[in-house]
Amino acid sequence: MNHLPLIIKREYLTKVRNKSFIIMTFLSPIIMIALFSLIGYLTSVNNETVRTIYVLDETGFLSESFKSTEQTIYTKVSEVDLETAKTLANQENAYGLLHIPNQPIETVSSVVKFYSEESPSLSIISSLESTLENKLSELKLQNNGVDLALIEASKTTIDINQESFEGVKTSKVGSVMKLIFGGAAGYLLFMFIIIYGNMIMRSVIEEKTSRIIEVIISSVKPIQLMLGKIIGTSLAGITQFAIWIVLGLVFFIASMSIFGVEMSQTQTPQQALVSEALSNTDSPDKIQMIFNEFSTLPLGNLVIAFILFFICGYLLYSSLYAAIGAAVDNETDTQQFMLPVIMPLILAVYVGMFTVIEDPHGTISTVFSFIPFTSPVVMLMRIPFGVPIWQQIISLLILIGTFIGIVWFAAKIYRVGILMYGKKPTYKELFKWLKY
Repeated sequence: MNHLPLIIKREYLTKVRNKSFIIMTFLSPIIMIALFSLIGYLTSVNNETVRTIYVLDETGFLSESFKSTEQTIYTKVSEVDLETAKTLANQENAYGLLHIPNQPIETVSSVVKFYSEESPSLSIISSLESTLENKLSELKLQNNGVDLALIEASKTTIDINQESFEGVKTSKVGSVMKLIFGGAAGYLLFMFIIIYGNMIMRSVIEEKTSRIIEVIISSVKPIQLMLGKIIGTSLAGITQFAIWIVLGLVFFIASMSIFGVEMSQTQTPQQALVSEALSNTDSPDKIQMIFNEFSTLPLGNLVIAFILFFICGYLLYSSLYAAIGAAVDNETDTQQFMLPVIMPLILAVYVGMFTVIEDPHGTISTVFSFIPFTSPVVMLMRIPFGVPIWQQIISLLILIGTFIGIVWFAAKIYRVGILMYGKKPTYKELFKWLKY
């Protein structure tokens, strides 16, 4: 008799009715939104901080380059020595003192110093250095008889129009959108495997240590029990993930309206680069261009490939997690077996982030999109850039074939391991179990 549907139902209901599962399902979005709101609030407070910087320019021609802003106020001091300027800045609780000694233009850049009570911000120092570099460069050019107006007039910006040999037009905005789609798909699969793979492993360990497994295994085949746990836990994970998305959107919109948190305040440097790339265009119909780029994305291919590679990749790694859970008695003993499972995932994310983005059709990207342990992540990142259907089919077939082999491999370990107690298995013993 096929007990697989009953096992799937039991695993699913056991997970979704668990108190910790219910609590974390509703609490996790609140924690994440609260964290982002806190980051946005702290960032806004930090941006509102006004810094006063004293400038002692003994050359007399560099201090005019420093223009005060809403966050930084430059106060110029003159006709005083360095020690007096230090004392004055310290008494006024200034952020720091920039000292420019009276040196020739050729050597002054190496003797400029910034005095402060605490370590200064890297952005502040970089801003000061950039201002001085630009001004000194202009002065050196003027001393050499170069007309700065001609240099400024000769500056030109170029926005290269991109088009395939078939006549399909693309742009930097399209590349950024493909990067976002591919990166989100690969990272989502990576996190799903890590979170719910561990859930499957812990479930197997709990049943094994409580000896419930001895009763269950008397009427159910080990492979059915393993697949039931994987599929049931996967469905519970999908349910939880769907609830997270809905609640996350609701709480996010509510936090933005209540606390006035802006997304621009919580951007990381990488997100800022993406925003800059999206906005850095001279086209008057920028929004229309973004919609055009979105319409050219292979959305149907993306959705179908995402579902297939997501399911097959997750099932592949879940089988390994279930086998590890059956082989040990507690989570501490799982560490020796986790590295071979985690390393391909980390490698896939590394290849996706640093190789696929730079050269999606290169040798490295293509090869890793066919290796079954990395293909779910790498191929999902490659598809938005245009991957031939035959490559996707071959990669998927290899992944499915490997999944079938891993299920057989994991079932062998599962069948023996769930009844083994009190001994920490080694790789040599796991190999022996395959022969039983």
